[in-house]
Amino acid sequence: MSEILGTQIDPDSGSPRLRGNLGTAAIVLMVVAAAAPLTTLSANVPLMLTLGQGVGAPVGFLVAGVVFTLFAAGFVAMTHFVTKAGAFYAYIEKGLGRRFGLASALVAYAAYSSTLLAVYGYLGATLANLISDYGGPHLPWWAMTAIVIAITGFLGYRHIEVSAKVLGIFLVSEIAIVVILDAVIFARGGSHGLTFDSFTTSGIGGGLGVAILFALFGFVGVEATAIFRDEAKDPQKTIRRATYWAVGIIAVFYALSSWALIEGNGGNQAVAVATTDPDNFTINTAGAFLGAIGRDVTQVLLTVSLFAAALSFHNIAARYKFVIANHGLLPASWGQAHPRHDAPSRASLVVTIISVIIMGIFAILQLDPLLEIFGPMGGIGITGLAFLWFLTAAAVATFFARKGGYPATVVVAVAAVLVLAACLILIVSNLTTIVGGTTTLAVLMGLVPVVFFLVGYFASARVSDRIVENTETR
Repeated sequence: MSEILGTQIDPDSGSPRLRGNLGTAAIVLMVVAAAAPLTTLSANVPLMLTLGQGVGAPVGFLVAGVVFTLFAAGFVAMTHFVTKAGAFYAYIEKGLGRRFGLASALVAYAAYSSTLLAVYGYLGATLANLISDYGGPHLPWWAMTAIVIAITGFLGYRHIEVSAKVLGIFLVSEIAIVVILDAVIFARGGSHGLTFDSFTTSGIGGGLGVAILFALFGFVGVEATAIFRDEAKDPQKTIRRATYWAVGIIAVFYALSSWALIEGNGGNQAVAVATTDPDNFTINTAGAFLGAIGRDVTQVLLTVSLFAAALSFHNIAARYKFVIANHGLLPASWGQAHPRHDAPSRASLVVTIISVIIMGIFAILQLDPLLEIFGPMGGIGITGLAFLWFLTAAAVATFFARKGGYPATVVVAVAAVLVLAACLILIVSNLTTIVGGTTTLAVLMGLVPVVFFLVGYFASARVSDRIVENTETR
């Protein structure tokens, strides 16, 4: 096999490919880290309680788990027929054509980049508050964000296994504290004995839609198992196993942990507690059951969780940029891999530079990192990803329907299309709540993925029938 700048060349397409030796566990770590377990429990669960006025969060996570199990079933069935990395792009291209595929790659890049910016703002504010809470100076959020971007950029520039090791350490740490907290709460029988309110009609109330809405955030990045295809030890087996493991771990972990947090605050009474102080709901619960040290450790690990998510989103965004560049929609040099790190280092560097520029503009405009950055950027991210989940399911259904001989797979894929269409409608109809601003702002944020899709679709016309060839040989 020939090489270009240390990169493997696909013998079928002539396009540069990354390489690595990632196993199932490493890829699962990458995906679950992007889901940011402790962040989801600290930010999303209180919102489920306060906005939904019910304690059905565990049910919301289980329902979302079923949705993504359907998604995963078709996704992994198609893995055997998709021979290149690109996740959304590769699957949608296979089922709906190259132009849809390339357009979806641009949407994916925009969605993950926006989510990355949202996390950068949230993490900068969290770090600044953490330092001041422990007696340090009052630093501006953007200074802490700049440091985080620098560290993320450094790790993203290097071989993916470096990021995997860092994420492994961080993820184990944040999951460990949550598991300990869960165990203590259940061992003590909650604050007033186990109520099981979360699984009753009255407990769930009318807030199940809100619970499902925010539960979907916990599965962001689950399809990214396939973006690491070229860096996997055994792509066929590894991607399939990693996808199912990621979906299962996320669904069960969130359902149990959100239930524990609710029981730790008196079942139905948790709604009032979360409404009073949503920002510290999880941290205060940790303090009540694990003491002052447990509370402090949880607060510190929350920043670790956010950093792990930022690193994961950075790596995913860089790989989408790498794919897009190799298909002629971005400068070809961004689609080259580092000769020593075997990583999309140039694409990663571009992601870092763009992040610095945009976050710098946000800082100059003096935007609030939580209200005016995290909400709107997160709104773009979840809308774009929900659209791509739907398109991917549609691509799977279309591919197997055309191929014939896979009736069960087609049925599952069609079911996934229907439930993901419902999820997309749920997200769009509640976008104002997600963004946290006016309806006009919500509409503008919601249109961003649409604009990227249209740009990608029409721009891809000039490259839709040719394979991009990189002529720079080593």
